[in-house]
Amino acid sequence: MNSWAYVRVSSQEQRLDRQLDTMEKLGIPKEHIFFDKASGKDFNRPAYQAMLRRVKKGDTIFLSSLDRLGRSYKEIQNQWRILTKDIGVDIVVLDQAPLLDTRIHKDLMGTFIADLIMSLLSLFSETERGAILRRQAEGIAAAKARGVRFGRPCAELPANFGDLVAKWDSGALYLEEILVQCGVSRSTFYKYLAQYRLMHPGGA
Repeated sequence: MNSWAYVRVSSQEQRLDRQLDTMEKLGIPKEHIFFDKASGKDFNRPAYQAMLRRVKKGDTIFLSSLDRLGRSYKEIQNQWRILTKDIGVDIVVLDQAPLLDTRIHKDLMGTFIADLIMSLLSLFSETERGAILRRQAEGIAAAKARGVRFGRPCAELPANFGDLVAKWDSGALYLEEILVQCGVSRSTFYKYLAQYRLMHPGGA
């Protein structure tokens, strides 16, 4: 039986380092770690599909969190069924273990509890994502009403920019949340980021 890992970030600019380090510390061979830099809105991702072609019944797939699998409630449920029922692999969601560790309690009640928790968490993930997008839209509208001109970098970095970058690097904040908090566009954020990293080469 083999162990595998699936790692995902939402964009090319985000870093995979922490997720990859976690999987390697678990002893998962590098060639068994699949990663995508893609949105979680669907499962048409090259690495994920490649992993599906290799896993077999009795294998175990490790995820750092359920939202790394995806963000659509319906799609996560469907993929969970394919993986655990159709293919017959186990899934370990590290930040929810042992609750979401299908290797444990193989009886009917244990399976029912794992499936129920997965459904609740995936529903919460989708709801949270929708709320973030709404807040982003509201933040952008409010910023425009205040006269913020998107796409143009300001002369100075926001006072809390370093803290925001650190939280983004750790996965505690999504890029969209930072855009709203700073009141800037994506392109301006990356200009800020390049300036910040130049000023703080040993920092985040």
